[in-house]
Amino acid sequence: MAKYGRELKARGINIIDLSLGEPDFATPEHICEAAVTAMKEGYTKYSPVAGMPELQEAICIKLKRDNNLDLVPNQIVVSSGAKQSLANAVLCLVDPGDEVIIPTPFWVTYAGQVQFAGGIVKYVNCTIDTDFKLTPEQLEAAITPATRLFMFSSPCNPTGSVYSREELAGLVEVFKRHPQITIISDEIYEYINFTGGHESIAQFTEISDRVVVINGLSKGFAMTGWRVGYMAAPRELAQACDKLQAQFTSGPNSIAQRASITALLSDLSPTYKMVEAYKKRRDYVIDQLMQMPGVRANVPGGAFYAFPNVSSFYGMRHGDHVLNNANDVAMYLLNEGHVSTVSGSAFGNPNCIRLSFATSMSNLEEAMSRIGNALAKLS
Repeated sequence: MAKYGRELKARGINIIDLSLGEPDFATPEHICEAAVTAMKEGYTKYSPVAGMPELQEAICIKLKRDNNLDLVPNQIVVSSGAKQSLANAVLCLVDPGDEVIIPTPFWVTYAGQVQFAGGIVKYVNCTIDTDFKLTPEQLEAAITPATRLFMFSSPCNPTGSVYSREELAGLVEVFKRHPQITIISDEIYEYINFTGGHESIAQFTEISDRVVVINGLSKGFAMTGWRVGYMAAPRELAQACDKLQAQFTSGPNSIAQRASITALLSDLSPTYKMVEAYKKRRDYVIDQLMQMPGVRANVPGGAFYAFPNVSSFYGMRHGDHVLNNANDVAMYLLNEGHVSTVSGSAFGNPNCIRLSFATSMSNLEEAMSRIGNALAKLS
């Protein structure tokens, strides 16, 4: 969608892009200054494969400060983005034929990585009626003797759903009965949380030795291009991922790592200001969507996405064109409303589309007007 939107822009059409999941804020100045200082001080050489010891220690401090998790540096592996951290974990945990449970909607990378490792993806469908969150009963029903891994995110991309401590506790009770399962908890949107506080499934000591926390600097610090992600994992898995990463990329960017130490351990007020802006945008977008006849939307507790259900428009037409699925709705909104979104089918839910509100309020106001007008033309 982003590519097609750019093609339309090149033809002179004014497109508002709500398809990309990238903060529209600049990286905070003090973090950029740390990178400049790092270059001047000579941090331009290869770094240790699993990350600089100072950054590993900083991550441990952050995990204790924010999540009350007690880890040591050799349980931390720093990678070139959280996506590489996910890939490292999946490739080290999944053998051909292993089953991996992924609740839908999900970040598209999960399934691709499991398939690359030869695993079998078992999707569990979660709907807007449960805020797109998995129930303990659904989890129990999906587990078989071949289940080896469970992957999820909170806050979630694409739904923005956030699991409470009580909801996580319900899942933990199931995992306690199935000790063969490792849990990958993708917490990259941790700081972009509107619920009052992030809860990690790693806090439950009964299963903490089977939890892999994935996080990074991209979203909470507006550092997408810096490519720094990390995992906090059981020691043996961290060692395996260290060996794997050594053969793929070696250590991540040294300058970005030095800047990441500053990001994690210094003033977080720029992050909180970004979150305040995201919340205002969220409130506006969800309010506008809920006023559109035929649109259903949950209220995302985190991240910067709306994931409205648009299935009521299936079978409707505009002129000779009939909308049969979410792909058609997204393409219609692009061609008729000149707003770029993403079909929910990419995330495992064929009834929804994803809209990013990581853009200016003026763009969002115009985009919501265009979407409302375009949908009103359908009959």
